[in-house]
Amino acid sequence: MLNSVVLVGRLTSDPTIIEGENGLKRSTILIAVPRSYKNLEGKYETDFIRCTLWNMVASHTCEYCKKGDVVGVKGRVQSSTYEKDGKTEYRLEIIAEKISFLSSTMMKEE
Repeated sequence: MLNSVVLVGRLTSDPTIIEGENGLKRSTILIAVPRSYKNLEGKYETDFIRCTLWNMVASHTCEYCKKGDVVGVKGRVQSSTYEKDGKTEYRLEIIAEKISFLSSTMMKEE
């Protein structure tokens, strides 16, 4: 079995860090990833993908990145469920294992 994903896109906002009571650091980022083909109107559509970063990856991303920067994300897909209005809802997110800072001013990997 294989659960691996690689994305390259732009940060939609400045990343921020949340530190839990147990000392774990977490950051949730949203990256805009343009599709590689045009729609029927001749325009490129964009997917907005939620990624969760932990500990040092989260810390370094918050330190070095800002809204609009291009990042590469290597990670895995994780699913979760929750109840909303009596219905089970499903959510997918990317758990980042590695971030590559691709904007020309940084070019650093974490």
